[in-house]
Amino acid sequence: MTYQSFEDLIASMTPEICDNMRRAVELGKWPDGRVLTKEQRETCMQAVLAWEAKNLPEDQRTGYMEQACKSEEKDSEEQPVTLRGPDTLQ
Repeated sequence: MTYQSFEDLIASMTPEICDNMRRAVELGKWPDGRVLTKEQRETCMQAVLAWEAKNLPEDQRTGYMEQACKSEEKDSEEQPVTLRGPDTLQ
């Protein structure tokens, strides 16, 4: 299948295609065992991120990290940390 643009590719992707591309990037190989080239890996990652940005809520996207600010917590308590040197690890 030939696409006129990257956007056409993203628009035609299904959740299953996105999952297969994500898995290929994670494992470094296609389901049939062929190794991804560096270019294929980069293109698949770009496609996965673009598809997720268009189709998933932010908290379900690859790489999402909750951005809670500790200073805004009402019941935050300081917790002291004790550092021990290598001669005191017993």
